[in-house]
Amino acid sequence: MVGTNDIIKRLSEMKGTVHAFRLDDECREKILEIEKNIKAAMLIPCINAGVEECLKRQHVFAIIKNKDFRPPPEATVVLYSDDGTVLGEEILPYRKEQFLKENNEDIIWLSEEFVMYPERKGRAMEFFVMPPVSFPEITEMGMKNVVSCSPSAPSDMMLREMHGYKDDPKLASILIGFDSDEELEP
Repeated sequence: MVGTNDIIKRLSEMKGTVHAFRLDDECREKILEIEKNIKAAMLIPCINAGVEECLKRQHVFAIIKNKDFRPPPEATVVLYSDDGTVLGEEILPYRKEQFLKENNEDIIWLSEEFVMYPERKGRAMEFFVMPPVSFPEITEMGMKNVVSCSPSAPSDMMLREMHGYKDDPKLASILIGFDSDEELEP
């Protein structure tokens, strides 16, 4: 049977992990409250669906990581129109070559990893979505409905401060939520 210590051990063993810990209910509630009030640049709403999904899970853990941590397996931000049209999206470095081969639309690179589709038109509103992202290392341990996400900067700062890490742009946190058929042992 897998326990809390097994999860923390696995997360701690990952290259780039600085600290791993389990979130209690009070911390989960604080994160939810912070995330409700987040806006992205230029007042475009930002929906952190990853945090919402993560915090719905039975168990939530977090890591504080540095630049050596592996890249995410999927995009972590997408710009949508209110009719569901993808107006822009993150293109992860390991997907860039394939994306450029397969893409036949006009694009504008807003950064090294974010592309806009200027020919795509939505209806009235635009919003960023930070979707839930898989976390294979915990799925491999037999956990179910595993999702991960990057919390907003204020939530990230709170998590790091709670665990004794000062404001450092070289560090960031990731939440990992999952369900299990049995209670986690200590």
